[in-house]
Amino acid sequence: MRHTRYPTEQEWAEIVALGPGVRMYNGLRTLFYNGEILRDVAAREFLIYDYAERLKWEVIIILPGVEVIPDWTLSHCIVAKVVIMADTVRRVEHHAFHHCPELVFIRLSRNLEYIGLVAFARCESLTSIFIPQSCVEIDFEAFWKCKRLITFSVPQHTRLGRSVIHETALKNVSPFKEDGQFPSRERNDALNTWLRNGNINIGQEYSLHRAFSSFNPLPEIIVQVLKRQGLKALRTKNSIGITPFQYLESNPFAEVDQKNIVNRYILEMMGETI
Repeated sequence: MRHTRYPTEQEWAEIVALGPGVRMYNGLRTLFYNGEILRDVAAREFLIYDYAERLKWEVIIILPGVEVIPDWTLSHCIVAKVVIMADTVRRVEHHAFHHCPELVFIRLSRNLEYIGLVAFARCESLTSIFIPQSCVEIDFEAFWKCKRLITFSVPQHTRLGRSVIHETALKNVSPFKEDGQFPSRERNDALNTWLRNGNINIGQEYSLHRAFSSFNPLPEIIVQVLKRQGLKALRTKNSIGITPFQYLESNPFAEVDQKNIVNRYILEMMGETI
């Protein structure tokens, strides 16, 4: 089940018209962030909202027009569960969302280029992240200690720093377990290659997993795979214990629907047998 959905164009227009600030939105206390500097990192001081206030934010919406989320800006938002970024965001700087332990859903900008070091570290409730095709680099330990993180979809061309998924559920079930704080450079490079290859076994039996776990799943490709493998493939778990539909359910960018996929498959199979 999807945790949330992306605002429609009309909803974005209404959000922008209301402006930045903190207010109740869909029954939840929400920060509407416009790119301003919220804290003095050097002085360790909050400039606009105090620590007690940020402990109340349940949702964080990054408004259209914001291109950079500065260092440490939204860290330690202890009860925040949802982050939705407008597609204008290009950079998430270091520690920007560090230690948001209740965060379960992140919808990144479609135009995101860079995720800084430790940017989402210790977001312990996060189970999945889908990196957009625009992303050029993910820095050191960006998702470190996201203990429940099991789905990590990243483009082939994205540069991955060292220990990006260190101490996560995905690392624990990967073929690259290693004692010590940091893996060797060779082991780290091998792990990053595995991540970019979809962190699933290579082979035709997992082609449906690859289709569903992509940033933008294409119905025509999915149906063609189903026609070769049958509906039973939808229930097949890959090497990390995930079914194709589980990838789809956690993907905030996917515009395909489970029922529509199955119905399309049935109709095409019926057409071929008549």
